[in-house]
Amino acid sequence: MQVDVTKENVILNKIVGKKNETIIVEGDMIVPDIKPDILNTINTTGNVCIYKKEVLEGKVRIDGEVNVYVIYLADNNEVATRSLNTNIDFTQVLDFEGCNPEMSLDENVTIKSIECKILNGRKINVKATLQFDMKIYSNENVDIIKQINNINDIQMLETELNVNSLVGEGSTKTYAKDTLAIDNIDNLAEILKVDLSIINKDIKISYNKVLGKADISVKMMYLTEDNKIKLVQSKIPVMGFVDIENIDDTNICDMKYKLKNVLVKPNSVEEHSVYIEIEVELYCRVYENKDIKLIQDLYSPSENLNFNQRCVNTMSNKYETKNMCNIREKIMLPDIGGNEIYDVAVKPIIQNTEITNSQVIYEGEIELNFIYASNNTAGIDVKQMSLPLNFNIDVGNIKTGMNIDTDIEVINQDFIVGTDGNVDSKIDLEFNLKISNTTQVNIIEEVNIDETRDKQIYSMVIYFVKPDDTLWKIAKKFRSTVSDIARVNNIEDENKIYVGQQLFIPKYMYTKNEISA
Repeated sequence: MQVDVTKENVILNKIVGKKNETIIVEGDMIVPDIKPDILNTINTTGNVCIYKKEVLEGKVRIDGEVNVYVIYLADNNEVATRSLNTNIDFTQVLDFEGCNPEMSLDENVTIKSIECKILNGRKINVKATLQFDMKIYSNENVDIIKQINNINDIQMLETELNVNSLVGEGSTKTYAKDTLAIDNIDNLAEILKVDLSIINKDIKISYNKVLGKADISVKMMYLTEDNKIKLVQSKIPVMGFVDIENIDDTNICDMKYKLKNVLVKPNSVEEHSVYIEIEVELYCRVYENKDIKLIQDLYSPSENLNFNQRCVNTMSNKYETKNMCNIREKIMLPDIGGNEIYDVAVKPIIQNTEITNSQVIYEGEIELNFIYASNNTAGIDVKQMSLPLNFNIDVGNIKTGMNIDTDIEVINQDFIVGTDGNVDSKIDLEFNLKISNTTQVNIIEEVNIDETRDKQIYSMVIYFVKPDDTLWKIAKKFRSTVSDIARVNNIEDENKIYVGQQLFIPKYMYTKNEISA
């Protein structure tokens, strides 16, 4: 016979698996007829956009493109700097053990490197190395037994847990649009490169909605008709609402911003300006911190009980923290001398993360790509170097083995060139940490009682405590109760017994009653 119970519904969210893969995406770029032949490439950069992602049975599929800008030296009488822009589409189907279409994918795709190979004066091959960092999440709807209703002498061993129960998830698409003004004295010849990054991320929870806000940092290098190289920078605000029911401002919100499409072109309406339009996807998961009491074991002195129990892993103790890393370095770059720096691409790379003594310790490097004025034929050159990155963050309640997702934003950068080749660098990095724990939860799903009932015969036994014994184990073994054993033996702290201790055990013995036909 099934026991009458009261249950509480919880949606347990867990990380099914993590996977990191390096993928090479390549394609050929043809020089348009209106542009001169390629003599040599100077610099290649790109942005990654993800069109679509899908979780399949044992696999994930990601569709996207790499938006590539190539600055090159033209092979003509002018020997001038020119540029090419193309999109390389890719579709990657990657094996991912344990996943299925009911699960969700959290992916982060970044460019590790881009290489160009000149095939001939009108054609080059572009090879981009992409880093795929992926996590698969599953949501399990679980009914947890809170109370046994129809057995008066039920004995329950309970534990208290704080879990992150999923309230809901959703996404929306929005557009960031702006017109980037260039100097009025400049006539735009070509866009040399465009770098994009999402910074200043923020959220606000209102009634059944999550407002996501951020800035898209845009750096555009362009060439004028009189062969001058200029840089214009801007921040374009992006905002979108994600509809999720039954949320409030006490919930924990995990918001992701993804570039989906980018359009950059000279403005046909306004002179001396460039129109930019960026499609952004906002994807959000919302959790509530839920304190639950879990029944780990149970029995009844007067009934024979059977129950089913299974183990589930879930996320718990999820929270976020931010910390600013300020880097001030003097860099020796004699090749640059006192020439103008047009732009510096700053790319933080974390190579190792450790948790020790309530600290998160990061080790890595900051890749720097200098584009500067040169005395060579092209009038422009590139210098690559790296700075060591060692940064410690105090996080009071973090422990070894916890999950950490780290997002680093380049908030500010400034490079001042001295006449002797010294460059004073100022780089401000914001570390955004999302921390959670993986907790093993034992869930009792169903409790049944035998159709027969026992006749109670009271007795007392003497028992000597053995290693690994607890009062709960002893009470269950003899179908007594912890409170009765503690009372009879004058035990004040039920958690303190010692090996060899003599205990008097109030014991219930049973004889089976036959069920009448």
